[in-house]
Amino acid sequence: MDLKLQGKTALITGSTAGIGAGIAAALAREGVTVVINGRNEARAKTVVEAITEAGGTAHIALGDIETDAAAKSVVDAALAAVGQIDILVSNVGGSPQGRTSFFEASVAEWAEIFNSNVLAGIRMIHHLVPAMRDRGWGRVIHIGSRNAISPHNNMPPYGASKAGVNNLSLGLSKELAFTGVTSNVIMPGLIHTVQLDEFLASIANRQFEGSIDQAKDFVLKNICRQTVSRLGRVEDIARYVCFLASPEAEFITGTVLRIDGGSTPTV
Repeated sequence: MDLKLQGKTALITGSTAGIGAGIAAALAREGVTVVINGRNEARAKTVVEAITEAGGTAHIALGDIETDAAAKSVVDAALAAVGQIDILVSNVGGSPQGRTSFFEASVAEWAEIFNSNVLAGIRMIHHLVPAMRDRGWGRVIHIGSRNAISPHNNMPPYGASKAGVNNLSLGLSKELAFTGVTSNVIMPGLIHTVQLDEFLASIANRQFEGSIDQAKDFVLKNICRQTVSRLGRVEDIARYVCFLASPEAEFITGTVLRIDGGSTPTV
């Protein structure tokens, strides 16, 4: 299918590694000029080089978007590089470094996670979406989490903040009614990234004498309770971002799309 994305531009926040980098590469393959964002210049350059070598076009807008001033700097760099942003993929965000109970998580921790997962995205929306509305076309795609609807008991601020992402996306879609700009959420399940490798290794060493395969099987069946027998891949998320970003998805807005291997069954 021709997604009709040739010539569009996209800013993907948090795209120097993992899911964000995979999304950027997939969009670039569809002819989108992408802007890579993150805090690590070396990793950003690596992503840009890979995209360029594959025949795509990519630029860097380095910086944190968790403060107003830094977010403005990132937007300025992105616009200087490509002129306008047609597609905003709000991927930046974080989870607590450790696990904690609902009552042990401090108010400061709640505020930090909410800023990272919700307010950072709102900053980008404020900077970029009014221009999309004025042009009559645009896409806002938020990368959420299954924790938004099925929160872990030991990550309470994270789950609540991701539920906020679902809500703000729906609210934004209503604000953008009849403008040609859509707002949707993709809600991944467990996706195989470097961060997940560390998690699997810890389980393997603790419970299965170092066997990664046994650790994967345990996680799929006992933690995620998936109905698909493999881990999620970055490409599983990236291909649906490309579709939602395209003109072919103009009838989809205010929607949360679960891509989780069946791990969060809902009706």
